[in-house]
Amino acid sequence: MRPPTCRGRRLALAALLSLLTCSLAFALVSKDVKKEVKQSKNLEKSGISEKNDIDLKGIAFVIQSQSNSFHAKKAEQLKQSILKQAADLTQEVPRVVLLHQLAQQEGAWTILPLLPHFSVTYSRNSSWIFFCEEETRIQIPQLLEALRRYDPSKEWFLGKALHDEESTIIHHYAFSENPTVFKYPDFAAGWALSIPLVNKLTKRLKSESLKSDFTIDLKHEIALYIWDRGDGPPLTPVPEFCTDGVDSSCATTFHSLLPLCGNPVKKKDIFVAVKTCKKFHGDRIPIVKQTWAGQAGHIEYYSDYADSSVPTVDLGIPNTERGHCGKTFAILERFLNHSYDKIAWLVIVDDDTLISISRLQHLLSCYDASGPVFLGERYGYGLGTGGYSYVTGGGGMVFSREAIRRLLASKCRCYSNDAPDDMVLGMCFSGLGVPVTHSPLFHQARPVDYPKDYLAHQVPISFHKHWNIDPVKVYFTWLAPSEEDRARQETRKGFKEEL
Repeated sequence: MRPPTCRGRRLALAALLSLLTCSLAFALVSKDVKKEVKQSKNLEKSGISEKNDIDLKGIAFVIQSQSNSFHAKKAEQLKQSILKQAADLTQEVPRVVLLHQLAQQEGAWTILPLLPHFSVTYSRNSSWIFFCEEETRIQIPQLLEALRRYDPSKEWFLGKALHDEESTIIHHYAFSENPTVFKYPDFAAGWALSIPLVNKLTKRLKSESLKSDFTIDLKHEIALYIWDRGDGPPLTPVPEFCTDGVDSSCATTFHSLLPLCGNPVKKKDIFVAVKTCKKFHGDRIPIVKQTWAGQAGHIEYYSDYADSSVPTVDLGIPNTERGHCGKTFAILERFLNHSYDKIAWLVIVDDDTLISISRLQHLLSCYDASGPVFLGERYGYGLGTGGYSYVTGGGGMVFSREAIRRLLASKCRCYSNDAPDDMVLGMCFSGLGVPVTHSPLFHQARPVDYPKDYLAHQVPISFHKHWNIDPVKVYFTWLAPSEEDRARQETRKGFKEEL
């Protein structure tokens, strides 16, 4: 046992460190609060004046679009809606750009690398860059009215504020002392940067290049970059930036129905591959079977051990503690060359992934299986310096048969069995010119890792991890087919019969 004097010193040191940590956190928060108060005073001074009476030509609209034909069409429809509203208001046609058309670089979707382009292109004649998603619905008169409250000669970062209820791995446990203190924008409601802020960020980008690390949750990471450890503006919440649309003053709302572009894809056209290993056969596989496995038309469990009680298929690849690239490529080879050659879609999930196959059937109706489709939740690696996008594996990776055919016809393979499979796939598809198609309905983490307001306007397709949750309860709360889902399907069926 240590002498009492040593223990006393250790306790005193721990208390001092705790006090310093709290003081630092309080100082950061206080600095943010002071900034918000200062900006609020600026807002009160500016008011709605002639100086702030902008028109549509003062706003550059950027739709966060994707090159996949389904998403490009949605973005084009939103663009036409904006232009029609401008014509109805007899205003000069605003500039509306689709993000995927701005640059061929892989990292364009992360927006920050494009800020220098926005600065050069729009700083002379515009006051605001307004960003929105393809399903965002915009009421132009209300948007103009909302933006008039903010002096465009100042640095503004506007949006609908989200915050973490608890510290989360997807945000690297940022602000763990008080996660609610940091606000970041809900992209679905739209968000805006004033031109002075765009110019400031551009200057910073030119003097200090973006780090070559991971892009995991873009909305949080953009807010962190703008905040710049307290030297930049925090997000200013705008009440008119909405997602639910219950208030007539809303400038934006969000179309949150599950996409359906015709009949749902049939179960027999989706093959589900579950990655597992011997040590999880007894605890994770029963949960898969208790929850979503019954929805699947074709499902196989791939392991390092042939277990007839599951049953599992031994792929001949030793289990690895991380990566699983060898196992994933063996699944792709088996699907293309040995299994069910008429099936259009392959879904690869982990044994602790919770997924709704019925919702996936709806979503896949919007994609062309004859083309190369690589679908899921998009992450990025090293996008500030080239890099590539990839589909993060835990939320589920969806492949069209054509995408797998092109991949396996190439020379791109795992550099080791325990290489990260999702990242290697992203690197390979990037080299083949097959883009990741992103859907925010797939989730790498658990429901508790996302803000409630964010999940409120989603019809989620998957979640991942059983850690510190009841996975069966999570499935039946968030993913199980509901009476509403079934009623909607019956309504659609009846409507088609009437036609």
